[in-house]
Amino acid sequence: MQSKVDVAVMIGSGVPPSLRTLGKRICWVVLVNGEQRGTAFADRADADECRAAWLAELASANLAVPARHAC
Repeated sequence: MQSKVDVAVMIGSGVPPSLRTLGKRICWVVLVNGEQRGTAFADRADADECRAAWLAELASANLAVPARHAC
């Protein structure tokens, strides 16, 4: 089974309180097969780096979905 890894945007009340207190009204999350993995990112570039790490890990391990990941 091939996994799908995406970056999704969250706006308004979907943004975690920790980011909202910093004045952020938008964030990005990494989804693996439609499920959020890891934290919310205040910067799209950071989310893209995390997505790339997931893709590399999935390709090298040839796993459907690993249980945990660093980002």
